[in-house]
Amino acid sequence: MPRIAYFGPQGTFTEQAARAFDAQAELVPHPTIPLAVAAVRAGEADFACVPVENSVEGAVSATMDALAVDEPVVAVAEHVLPIRFTVLTRPGTTEVATVASHPHALAQVQGWLAEHLPGAAQLAANSTAAAAVGVLEGRYDAAVTAPVAAAHYPLAELASDIADERDAVTRFLLLSRLTQAPEPTGADRTSVLAVVAHQPGELQNLLAELALRGINLSRIESRPLRGRFGEYRFYLDFDGHIAEPRVGDALAALHRRSQQVRFLGSYPKADAASSAAPAGHRAEDHHSSAAWLASLRSGGAE
Repeated sequence: MPRIAYFGPQGTFTEQAARAFDAQAELVPHPTIPLAVAAVRAGEADFACVPVENSVEGAVSATMDALAVDEPVVAVAEHVLPIRFTVLTRPGTTEVATVASHPHALAQVQGWLAEHLPGAAQLAANSTAAAAVGVLEGRYDAAVTAPVAAAHYPLAELASDIADERDAVTRFLLLSRLTQAPEPTGADRTSVLAVVAHQPGELQNLLAELALRGINLSRIESRPLRGRFGEYRFYLDFDGHIAEPRVGDALAALHRRSQQVRFLGSYPKADAASSAAPAGHRAEDHHSSAAWLASLRSGGAE
C-alpha cells in the first residue's frame, strides 16, 4: 500500500485530492507543504500530494519554492479538484463574530461572507482544516473548510456548497522521487523550472525554443531568486512528454540557454486533452529528418 504525504491536517482539499489519486493509499498529513515534500525526499513517504495552482488565487508559492530546492522530486500525476466550501461551527452556535480559514479560501467566499456574515472578523489560518480545529478549540466561531472536514471534526454545518466562482478549481500534483517518468499517453504535460541570464531577450529566447518545435506553453510563473533582487526563476508547463523527440530537443535547448534547468516531470493531463505534436514535429518527422541527415553525412544522395 503506497504512503502519500499531504498538506494537512485532516480535512483539507489536499486530502480530497490525495484520495482521488489513490483511494487505498495510507495518507499522512503534514503541517506545511515543504514538510510533505521533505517526507518524500527522506523516503518516509512514496508520494506527496500538494496544490500547485488555483484558478482564482493563482500559483501556490510554497509548492513552487519547495520544488526548486534540495533533492529533485518530480510530478507523476495531476488532479484538478472543483472547489466548494463548507462553513462549520460548534453545535449550538447562534452568533458568529469570527470566521477563519486559509487566505486563499477566504478570498473565494468574500461574496457569501458579505451577504451572510457581514459583521464577522475574518482571520487567517494555516489551512482550512486548521481553521476547523480552531473552531473546535473555541478560538474561532466559524471555519470555511473543505467538505471532507465535516467527516473528521464534530462540528455543525452552517452552510455548504459555497463558492463565489462556481467554476473554481485547484490543480494538485502527485510528487515522487522516481527518476523514470510515467509512459507517454498522448495527453501529457511536462513541467520544468529555469533560471536565465538577467539580460534583454533571454526569456524570449527560452520560449522560442518551445515555439520552434511546435510545443504549446500552457503556463508560466515566476518566483524571486533569494539573494538576487530583481531576478527570477521561471516555471513552465507545456504540452508533451520527455520521451517525445521534440520535447527532448526542447529540454536540451533550454539546458544550453539557461543558467539552471530542473526537470519537474512529465505526466498525464487531468483533463486528458491531446498533447499530440503538429505536423512537422511528430516523432516520425524527427526520425525521417534524422535518417535523411545521416544519409547526407555518409555521402548518400539527396
